[in-house]
Amino acid sequence: MTIFKEKLEEEYLTLAEAKDILEDIERERALDEDREMRYELTRAVEHVNRFAVLDVEESEEFVAELQDLEKVDEATAYKIANLLPQDRDELRAVFAQERYSLSGEELDDILNVVAKYA
Repeated sequence: MTIFKEKLEEEYLTLAEAKDILEDIERERALDEDREMRYELTRAVEHVNRFAVLDVEESEEFVAELQDLEKVDEATAYKIANLLPQDRDELRAVFAQERYSLSGEELDDILNVVAKYA
């Protein structure tokens, strides 16, 4: 017998998309006077309010543009969109766990896309 729950689906989100979802949940909870927001939900709302700098449409365009680049997969594109790395060192940290390394030109291409949205 296992105690693990089965993962039904997985979807990557940008901070802007998470903020949108959390605002809806916050609105629903505000309408129901008997339901308080749990500590975790409150902290999540604070986090996205602090760090989400793009709106949902911009973040979707940003992720799509990143995915058009050669060595950027979906998960990495969302990670870059959420972190908005400003220099090569910060960007290398995003790719640190990958089995390949990027050339300076590839890093600069990604940073140029980040600069358009940051």
